[in-house]
Amino acid sequence: MNIQKSIRASLIKTNTLWILFVTTLLLFFTFRIVASQWGFTFIDSISSPEELRHLIAGMSAEQRISHSWATSTLDVAFPICAGLLFAGVALCFFPKYGVYLAIPGFLAIPTDLFEGVIQVLALTNNADLLDLKAIVTPLKASLLLAGLAIAIVGWSSWLFSKFRKKGH
Repeated sequence: MNIQKSIRASLIKTNTLWILFVTTLLLFFTFRIVASQWGFTFIDSISSPEELRHLIAGMSAEQRISHSWATSTLDVAFPICAGLLFAGVALCFFPKYGVYLAIPGFLAIPTDLFEGVIQVLALTNNADLLDLKAIVTPLKASLLLAGLAIAIVGWSSWLFSKFRKKGH
């Protein structure tokens, strides 16, 4: 079996999809807890370089360090889990076109990780590449939202088919 078939077979397993789903949800809520605990706003959804520079300049040293750690841990695990979840659902529920519909989920992973590197460099005063976030952040958001939409359509069509079968 080649590596692509092996990865696909692993991603479409029910247990794998459940683990990715639960882990993605846990990470999503952990972001909120961490941000409230250390009193900062995650800069992941902000694409304006000027707004980012202003927000980072207003953070305390502790907030910048906490945000760097959260980005280096949670925001590494989250895109991997969410991207693989969305790709796995596309592959599972759309057998004919799943390989194409999985692309947003797969591409969201390196895009989000690249955004995290930009953020950590800025938060630690090592480099200011925040101008790149004007492109990377909307791209990441679009890929994640496309992956989520594909996953919702996949789950919905699966549920609809299950209910339709029970009705007959």
